[in-house]
Amino acid sequence: MLKKLNRVTASLPQQHPIKILQFGGGNFLRAFADWMIDLLNEQASFNGAVQIVQSTTSGKGDLINEQQGLYHVVLNGIKNGSTYEETRLITCVNGAVNPNEDYQSYLKTGENPDLKFIISNTTEVGIAFNPKDTSNLTVADSFPGKLTALLYHRFTYFKGASDKGLILLPCELLEKNGEILKQTIHQYIVHWQLPNVFAEWINNCNIFCNTLVDRIVPGFPKEKISEIQESTGYEDSLVVMAEPFHLFVIESPEIVRKAFPADKIGLNVKFVKDLTPYRTSKVRILNGAHTTLVPVAYLCGLRTVCESIEDKAVGEFIRKALNDEIIPTLDLPKEELHQFAHDVMERFQNPFIRHELMSIALNSISKYKVRVLPSVLKYVELKKQLPEKLILSLAALIRFYKGEWRGETIALNDTPEVLTIFKKAWSSDDLAVVTHEILSNKNLWDIDLTSISGLEDEVKGYLQKIELEDKLL
Repeated sequence: MLKKLNRVTASLPQQHPIKILQFGGGNFLRAFADWMIDLLNEQASFNGAVQIVQSTTSGKGDLINEQQGLYHVVLNGIKNGSTYEETRLITCVNGAVNPNEDYQSYLKTGENPDLKFIISNTTEVGIAFNPKDTSNLTVADSFPGKLTALLYHRFTYFKGASDKGLILLPCELLEKNGEILKQTIHQYIVHWQLPNVFAEWINNCNIFCNTLVDRIVPGFPKEKISEIQESTGYEDSLVVMAEPFHLFVIESPEIVRKAFPADKIGLNVKFVKDLTPYRTSKVRILNGAHTTLVPVAYLCGLRTVCESIEDKAVGEFIRKALNDEIIPTLDLPKEELHQFAHDVMERFQNPFIRHELMSIALNSISKYKVRVLPSVLKYVELKKQLPEKLILSLAALIRFYKGEWRGETIALNDTPEVLTIFKKAWSSDDLAVVTHEILSNKNLWDIDLTSISGLEDEVKGYLQKIELEDKLL
């Protein structure tokens, strides 16, 4: 007989003061930030609880309160070469408050003297100014509007005390997310005609960190939920499944590291002065490997990332592309880069996540331009030669965009403009014409790729092997 999950049935009385206000109670933050905070409480005497602010009307606030903040995180994947599985009961969440239902209770959370952090994940479009939010006296639609009202309430309640400023850790997948959040708050200060002393308090007493986050979180494990609940003994409607890998890069002063000592307990959290090289490495290694892999693996008859990595020829291809052609173009310490590449390969091999190649293939041309082409150009600059694996991937991508392979239609998913360009190019039977038209099109790549010495001939040569000899690797 399964027990309902709450603090009574789990014999877990609330014991930590609320230190973190979290905008968003979705799967990612609960399996990423809250999972970390739970470990910090256990291993680093962090002594902090999380209060969740329901940021959407369809959030999980009611369920979170029903279970009194408790839920399980199930980690499944490959770790150090072996299958890894771990289930953890998360106890650091206090509950959820819904500003749309009780605005005053929401504002009152800003009166908490123990509050130290704001964490958010409201999607990439969540950090945006909405001119329709007309006053701090009513609930704003936008997350920054809600946050500005809360910070202003805190500012007035504590009479502008400098030690009541907060550390803000936005986890939205935006470059310079902390800076953008700060700028948006200032837009609301002007829009709502709030006093200049409040704007100065925002600037001088609060720390807005730019961050980079990385963890695959498939979410609620519908297929395995009965098995998981049976093993835990609880009826848990908030189970979250995630991969073991995690990365949290925080661009911040030293004071943030001392306040949030996650790196001291072995978590993959990095406090840095500039996260630009980390963002570049993630885009080039993780995202770049995905984009490099897809057309090659697909034309080799594979359909998922996991089976592609396990295929001897394709697996060797992508590992060599990463280690020999992408990593040499990056600026971080090589040992760190190779470790990240190793972790990426283990993540790609995760048997618990079925990652379809076609889902990654969405908008592959712009993805190649952003994720892979910079590695090609840098490699040419440094080595004075072409990176063979990355160029083979480019040729395979061009062939992929013909829209058919071995008599079967490929369901290309890209913009009409891109599809039109490829359709026109592939109307020719001459591979030299196809190659030239695609590589020279600045609308696709922002540069004329035929200007790179030897690239056009190499791509044409690979295309001939693929098209005429049906040979890829």
